[in-house]
Amino acid sequence: MKNLGQLMKQAQQMQAKMAEMQEKLAEATAVGQAGGGLVQVTITGKQEITRVKIDPSLVDPAEVEVLEDLIVAAANDARVKIQAQIEQKMQQVTGGLQLPPGMKLPF
Repeated sequence: MKNLGQLMKQAQQMQAKMAEMQEKLAEATAVGQAGGGLVQVTITGKQEITRVKIDPSLVDPAEVEVLEDLIVAAANDARVKIQAQIEQKMQQVTGGLQLPPGMKLPF
């Protein structure tokens, strides 16, 4: 039963590291770009968009559809970047532990 006690201790340590990581990720941000940087979207670790920056040269009533597409592209780019940060932090916490497909931490 000594191993069980050790396993429980390790699980508690991992849980504490997970909580710490979640706090850090909540503060993390990523900036996605589209149109060569003319449209930028900032997103947090909670995947909330906090800022949209549009170069004034794009503001043309005849080009609204293009601008809308660029905003979507920039938001998706930011989401991919923040997800990569999250996955990197998760690997640091889990020590490269391979989880079964579909299983994500925190539970």
